[in-house]
Amino acid sequence: MPVLGMGGLFFRARDPEALGQWYRTHLHVGGGCVADPAAQANEWVWQTLGGPMVFAPFKQDSDYFAADKAFMLNFRVSDLDPLLDSLRAAGIAIITKADWDDPAIGRFARIHDPEGNAIELWEPPAPSA
Repeated sequence: MPVLGMGGLFFRARDPEALGQWYRTHLHVGGGCVADPAAQANEWVWQTLGGPMVFAPFKQDSDYFAADKAFMLNFRVSDLDPLLDSLRAAGIAIITKADWDDPAIGRFARIHDPEGNAIELWEPPAPSA
């Protein structure tokens, strides 16, 4: 297989520096952030942990995320509730819907960054023993 995984995500922003700082502060995503405890921080990259990732084009008229946006970010998280608590404490609006959650797929919540981009937070189900 020639493709090993995502190497980056690049998108336009009205204020790239401020938006990048928002992601680092609230989600620990972006250059200099480390999710893999065995990795060393690097100012240019976000050191992630490997795992499942969905890559799926949606129909142009999908209502799963805003019609005026070409994409929605989905971040895999290890413990959704404490993350939601910290986002609430920072005044970030959170959307949850019981029908989004499925024991076989996981739990979901949605937030938006300061430029209105949807961010889905996904906590996959715990691996079965």
